Amino acid sequence: MNNINDFFSSQNIVTNISENEHKQTANYLEAIKAFARTTYKSIYVIDYQKKGFEYVSENPLFLCGHKAEEVKEMGYLFYFKYVIPEDIDLLLKINTIGFDFYQKIPLNERIYHSISYDFHLKNQEGRTFLINQKLTPIFLTDEGKIWKAICIISLSNEQNSGNITIYKKGENKIFKYDLIGNFWKTEEKIELSNREKEILKFSVRGYTINDMADPMFVSPDTVKFHRRKLFEKLGVTNISEAIVYAINNKLI
Repeated sequence: MNNINDFFSSQNIVTNISENEHKQTANYLEAIKAFARTTYKSIYVIDYQKKGFEYVSENPLFLCGHKAEEVKEMGYLFYFKYVIPEDIDLLLKINTIGFDFYQKIPLNERIYHSISYDFHLKNQEGRTFLINQKLTPIFLTDEGKIWKAICIISLSNEQNSGNITIYKKGENKIFKYDLIGNFWKTEEKIELSNREKEILKFSVRGYTINDMADPMFVSPDTVKFHRRKLFEKLGVTNISEAIVYAINNKLI
């Protein structure tokens, strides 16, 4: 039977925190709270020493009808209550393969890696929805273990759970995990053309194809051509999906 400790890798056991390590954290939550007030995304902070949540934002997407303080008190029990059973197994697998990957990263590079994945939540009304979670370290111990990490949650643009990806800041390659073959593979990050970025930025502002043709100094047919190429590149079928994909994958 699964329990909370299953979410915490034996490779990342955090016990005593030194005085120097504690100095890193002075008032850091105030910055996270300010960020939470300016975004529609849900945010929470994991403390791997205490094996729980240090902070949960009031943004409702992640709360499944609870108050933020209630979810904070529930900690990882929240997952067992609101993540569908098959995705609990997925999250435990991600925990294992993620920390296995992390142990192979040089100590001085660990802080620059983030992991992204999708899983289903089922709220109190029984409605199931797919969310994307991005986890990135905030503070490491002197030994390079993750002490605190921030998780940012948004609605997923994917169709199914999984989609496990690790990014490194400043690099154009990404690592994707193949759940069927059980291995990591390296891919080049998608690069958008200037025209494709323009289309996304105008679309975010609510421009139609005809609206954006003039400021782009092209015809509506040219806009349609670049938009079609954009959809093919991202593997989406409409501009709303393209915007969500681009934002979630930091393409704009």
